[in-house]
Amino acid sequence: MRKMSLIDSFFLINESRRTPMHVASVSLFSLPRGIDDTEFLSNLREVLRTDEPLRHPFGNKLKTGPLGTLGPIYWQPDEELDFDYHIRHSALPKPGRYRELFALASRLHGTLMDRSRPLWELHLIEGLQSRQFATYFKMHHSAIDGVGSMHLVQSMFSASSRTRIQQSPFSQAAFEKYRQQLNISSQQPVEPRENEILAVAEFLREQMGGAVNVANALRRYAGVWMGMSDKLTVPWRQVPKTRLNTQITGARRFVAQSWPIARFKAIGKAFDGTLNDAVLAVCAGALRLQLQEQQALPDHSLKAMAPISLRTKDDLDSGNAVAFITADLGTNEIDPAKRMRVIKDSMRAGKKQLQGMSAREALVYTAITNAPMLILTLAGLASKFPAFSTVISNVPGPRQPMYWNGARLDGMYPVSIPFDGFAVNITLLSNNDMLDFGIVACRHSVPQIQHLIDHIETALQELELAGGISTQQEPSSTISKKGRKVPLKKKVTKKKVAKKSTAKKATRS
Repeated sequence: MRKMSLIDSFFLINESRRTPMHVASVSLFSLPRGIDDTEFLSNLREVLRTDEPLRHPFGNKLKTGPLGTLGPIYWQPDEELDFDYHIRHSALPKPGRYRELFALASRLHGTLMDRSRPLWELHLIEGLQSRQFATYFKMHHSAIDGVGSMHLVQSMFSASSRTRIQQSPFSQAAFEKYRQQLNISSQQPVEPRENEILAVAEFLREQMGGAVNVANALRRYAGVWMGMSDKLTVPWRQVPKTRLNTQITGARRFVAQSWPIARFKAIGKAFDGTLNDAVLAVCAGALRLQLQEQQALPDHSLKAMAPISLRTKDDLDSGNAVAFITADLGTNEIDPAKRMRVIKDSMRAGKKQLQGMSAREALVYTAITNAPMLILTLAGLASKFPAFSTVISNVPGPRQPMYWNGARLDGMYPVSIPFDGFAVNITLLSNNDMLDFGIVACRHSVPQIQHLIDHIETALQELELAGGISTQQEPSSTISKKGRKVPLKKKVTKKKVAKKSTAKKATRS
């Protein structure tokens, strides 16, 4: 048996009917020429099934003691694994538009996973127009994070359309082969020990060794509440109560869209920031427009949880290896350039908190500073005392065209987790030369979430205008009726910013 880390167990402890704690992706593929879609998917299904031993966590299920998830949690082998349950072949109802695909993904994402089985499902979906098929793959967040899922993708796909992989990526043999390709030896995942977190008081007293880094960071964290920092943003402090911070139900709405990475990079460069700063600024502008549209923009700025990966390039074994920075989104600033500066300052201060820490120390710090959120969630008070306004996560993905046994990967859209207290989650993934955005929300608590797609395009244009960037050579993309990403026929000049994006026609579910 394998003991689950404290960080991973948080996702099990926090789970309820209203807040399923799995993450997923919706991927679009174009079929190879001359191939029947039903036959192709049936062949893929047979490749995925295997009699070989499975890698963790695909062959493991949960084991708990008398205290349930409040006590030690272990992964143990499932001796009765049923591939027909975990790998499912489905077809969309006609006419097989993205509307029907996203409606299916929304429904699948709102259902809890069966804890008596390994916590993953893969749905192969045919019936899309224009010779496309899709997958919806979900796995419990206690078993994997965004970067870990990208390692799985890299082992499944190939950069060549001619490559055919006949070994299931879920097998231990395929995992070891992938590890050898990366020249990575087996190692224990980095995770904080329970006694390290329980001994925080001793850390603060002794101030020795690595404990100094954690103690100093906690001192700076506490200093924010005493007015000793105007840059560092922390959970709960001056987080406004908005329509995003409500109690949620189990109903989900998922929408997706893609934009060229080059547009975001140009914005980052224009404002002497990073790609991630540009992503946060665009999302901030979109959320500001959404709340303005509802006449509900608060005086205080929205705050976002921004996950930061702590996974080293040779770590393939950790479930979750992330820390969290709270970013000030500057939504109380009218000027998008000033908003960008607020975000840059906030992110730099947050990264400085983790500077000099080892991965283990950063995980300890994250567990300590986010412990109140766990308590509030268990007490049902998370929506009354929101730690932040939303989650915005940027996951690095493949940087070249990818194929799955000859089928071209057209898009890979993350589907993440809304919680009580933050009913909207924005997660994006770099895919070749595009950024694939997946937005998921509680359908009842936050209606009309599809408007965010329009607002992201408008916010992009506002920042391009503010940065003096010509966009005539770098238009947005949308999903065409043929399933290809094509430019939007929209230009931005210094005289006028278009009010609405035509992207909504392709993405509303």
